[in-house]
Amino acid sequence: MNIADIATTEFIEVDVGTRMGKVRSMFENGNPKGIIVTNDGEYEGVISEREVLQSHVEDDAKVAALTKPSRSTPSPKVDRQEDVRETARVLVESNAKVAPVFENGDLWGVITDDAILEAVLENLDTLTVADIYTDDPVTLTEDDGIGKAINLLREHGISRLPILNENGYLSGVVTTHDIADFVIRENHTTTTGDRVGDSQRLLDVPVYDLMTSPVETTTLDATAKEAVEAMLEDDYAGLMVTPEDDDRLVIGVITKTDVLRALTFTEEEHMDVQITNISMLDTITRESIVQDIEGVADKYADMQVMHAHVRFHEHNEKLRGTPLVQCQIRLRTNKDQVAGTGEGYGSENAFRVALDKLERNVLELKGVTSDEEYRGQLLRKLNQI
Repeated sequence: MNIADIATTEFIEVDVGTRMGKVRSMFENGNPKGIIVTNDGEYEGVISEREVLQSHVEDDAKVAALTKPSRSTPSPKVDRQEDVRETARVLVESNAKVAPVFENGDLWGVITDDAILEAVLENLDTLTVADIYTDDPVTLTEDDGIGKAINLLREHGISRLPILNENGYLSGVVTTHDIADFVIRENHTTTTGDRVGDSQRLLDVPVYDLMTSPVETTTLDATAKEAVEAMLEDDYAGLMVTPEDDDRLVIGVITKTDVLRALTFTEEEHMDVQITNISMLDTITRESIVQDIEGVADKYADMQVMHAHVRFHEHNEKLRGTPLVQCQIRLRTNKDQVAGTGEGYGSENAFRVALDKLERNVLELKGVTSDEEYRGQLLRKLNQI
């Protein structure tokens, strides 16, 4: 299936010279998945609500500040005749919910994550939530401030955080959209002179004041189709995953991005690898990343890796012009999920540290038992067991 019939010519477009304050208002009023940026009519890039929220760009600055090559190159582009699987990969790797669609080299329209999911909905009943969800979610408590929520969303590159009450039970969820809507709304009530002190006050507001409650949940045995139907019906980007017998406990999160990533899984012999923020690669290539991850997996043949996800995140800190980068590698295997995270100056250094930690965690997951077996033999000889 290609995207010719599911892409749309309806989208929001702004010029690079547009004020950021106006763009923030667009996200507040229209809740678009992304805004196409042009420069004298020529496609320049896409900006998302998450980028607007996480940027430190003032309202009077121009949109161009968020579309510099260092931030968005290569900007995602999709041909109108592209197939759904490749389009899903583009959205996942560019960390976007919308991508521009081109026809004969000209900007024709856009394709959204929802359009893809609706098109493949009937095929999603072969997958369960357990196949594609993300476990070990990052959480907050009701008393934690918005500032902490923003930091966690940035650090982990996620869009939602489950909120736990004083008993450790799921009581709500806060998303990037919730925070953006709150911050924009509050800033509209202040003047320029008030902003500095008022910003700190906003960061201290407890997430309890803006979280969504009750929370829409799903279980591990639900089908991906059922989960996506719930997300589309209520316009949620994700659901909390809870045990079947207790919806007060949160054990994971499933998002539309998780489902899109599953659409890119292949049945070919080589491992399927997704890289989020692929534009941050510097002295390392996609091919070498795939080879190195396959090298780790091949060492442990009885562990079948079904999918690998590599995510890069750039911090503000730099060393001689090279940014501090965080890299997370997550493998979905026939045994469980396993991950490794590392930091370094430049994406290659960060990847090497993460890869080393990944291999250690793979060893732990596999339960390498040579030392324990030897110890057991000694204990048996001593009749201690």
